[in-house]
Amino acid sequence: MHDFLLNKSFNPYKYSMFMSNNSNSQPGTLYNALTAGSKIIGTIIADSDIRIDGTVEGELNCSGKVVIGEQGKLKGTISCQNAEILGNLDGKIDVKNTLALRASGVIKGEVNTQILIVEPNAQFNGSCSMKKTEEQPTNKK
Repeated sequence: MHDFLLNKSFNPYKYSMFMSNNSNSQPGTLYNALTAGSKIIGTIIADSDIRIDGTVEGELNCSGKVVIGEQGKLKGTISCQNAEILGNLDGKIDVKNTLALRASGVIKGEVNTQILIVEPNAQFNGSCSMKKTEEQPTNKK
């Protein structure tokens, strides 16, 4: 057996430039990953960021950021805080904050987000609903 498999402190998923950069995430923060060549059919619930480089058919609920890598494919629904699409999404995505569709990304379906970033050469075929956050009422006297 390889030494790195025996070393419990070894973690190949320790840091990624694609994961969220909010104040709660720091370099070295762990995130979930589905590697290329892997396939999941069903529901994924992630309490932290997740990167998909394989194939998912079903539902993905994430409390953090979702990244679909260039080789990644998701057919189904996503609910998350932020998302970055470099691969393929066929279905519905609900993003509470920012959705970034990169040049290699393809979305077919329904998008609900507050902020949408679309790079040149990205493909988006479907509908988009953009909502502002609700402003807190001010107490004027």
